[in-house]
Amino acid sequence: MQRASVVVCLLLLSCFALAQVTPAPASNPANPYSAYTKTMYLGIQKILLRSAEKMPAEHYGYKPTDAVRSYGQILGHVADAQYLFCSKALGETNPAPKVEETKHTKAELIAALKDAFQYCDRAYSGMTDAAGAKPVKLFGEDAPALGTLIVNNTHTMEHYGNLVTYLRMNGIVPPTSENNGPPPAPSGTAKAPEKK
Repeated sequence: MQRASVVVCLLLLSCFALAQVTPAPASNPANPYSAYTKTMYLGIQKILLRSAEKMPAEHYGYKPTDAVRSYGQILGHVADAQYLFCSKALGETNPAPKVEETKHTKAELIAALKDAFQYCDRAYSGMTDAAGAKPVKLFGEDAPALGTLIVNNTHTMEHYGNLVTYLRMNGIVPPTSENNGPPPAPSGTAKAPEKK
């Protein structure tokens, strides 16, 4: 029960943060679920790309502990996941470019992330509520096609949370906080980093 409460709180916080950078969905009474899912995706895409651009190239190998992915590896993992989930929604074989394994520089990872989003753009743009009800296999289970796109959004926001932490640990304001003023000063006498 406690874990479910934590998950609900995190999702609500994510939705609040995303609402600050996501435009209101266009009215689409024929396809409200797929239209809203696409709107959320477009906002997520924007903050992920902005996060990738904000981190200096020399920090792409940064990780707070050896037990976790580096900043660049997270971006590569997210790019790979775009292909995984969107290929399911499209009914295609996953192209599986193995971005996390093969791309390492800031320029390579940003380009790969843009390519992955371009691949997913087709899935979100072509999705309707009726098509979204079609069952597909996701991790060996039946899931609605629209559900794979919702899982993609959720997974990407999960890793955006990692990126936010890495950005903050390097004194960089994350995209969803850019218009909210400087971050609070850490406890003690240190001053908060100035917004750049």
